[in-house]
Amino acid sequence: MTSRVTLISPAVSRSLREARFDDGCPLDETGAARARSAGGTLRPPDRALFSPTVRCDETASALGLDAAPVPELAGLRVGRWRGRTLDEVSANEPEAIAVWMTDPASAPHGGESVRELCDRVTAWLETAAHAAGRTVAVVEPEIVRAVGVRVLGAPESAFWRIDVPPLTATTVSGRSGRWNLTVGQPLGRLEP
Repeated sequence: MTSRVTLISPAVSRSLREARFDDGCPLDETGAARARSAGGTLRPPDRALFSPTVRCDETASALGLDAAPVPELAGLRVGRWRGRTLDEVSANEPEAIAVWMTDPASAPHGGESVRELCDRVTAWLETAAHAAGRTVAVVEPEIVRAVGVRVLGAPESAFWRIDVPPLTATTVSGRSGRWNLTVGQPLGRLEP
């Protein structure tokens, strides 16, 4: 049985524009309009899911998906950094940012490490492999990064080297524990 999981990154929100650790803000007007315009470009999936964040929920709705939240697909938990900008944290905690960006096992913010996130996402992906048909999930960019790292067998340090633009699709497909990866497809140009 071949499984296909398409991960769609959310549309733009104020937090994303400001490089702010997710603070639960909704999509901005431009992001919502772009997501609505991409609606209808996806073939109806067998199941639709989303990271339990406001911007992923709103993106899924704008795309016309009747999606359910999945706790295992939550974004990276950043503890006390939530709601702060990367510039603010870098200015106040430069050593902590340096460690966080270079050591996948670190969690200086008191939340979750990149390694823990990758492990969590890998466990979810293993269960998704047993679902027949197509799964579409609107997920935070770090979920896409974690899937990319694990599917390719890359070191976790590669996590920060993967850019995930808004409203793009990354698809993994495979069977028997072997996944193939297709990255960065703009919505509207997805393979059938």
